[in-house]
Amino acid sequence: MLYLLDTDHLSYWQRSTPGGILIQKRLSQIPPDDYGTTIISYNEQTVGWLGKVNKEQSTSLQVETYADLHDSLRFFTHIAVWEYTLKAATIFEAFRKNRIKGGTNDLRIAAIALANNATVVTSNRRDFERVPGLRVEDWTVTLE
Repeated sequence: MLYLLDTDHLSYWQRSTPGGILIQKRLSQIPPDDYGTTIISYNEQTVGWLGKVNKEQSTSLQVETYADLHDSLRFFTHIAVWEYTLKAATIFEAFRKNRIKGGTNDLRIAAIALANNATVVTSNRRDFERVPGLRVEDWTVTLE
């Protein structure tokens, strides 16, 4: 089974939050070829870091933020990043035609997951579960 990590799960993992520790534990049990993220999540994180870089006025905060941006870049070189293909774009357009509710980026991520027969791993279950046929899991909660 393939797992596609949504932007929120990437952030938890990168920051080693309590949820991130759970994500790391799950990933350690899965072959690296069986999980990844999307170019959409890469875009979301990069836009966020660039916005923060451009906003910072103090030299020390600029240096710190550029270091965080650099860490993010390195992170994405060590995980599969799935493309937004014509197949995914066609699925996304069908979502719009069928009035599936959700944010544009979430629906693009869902389309990439469906195009690759992958499960979306996210804390945002509510929005992703609106997409018919999409498998969704949240790895930030423990299953007892």
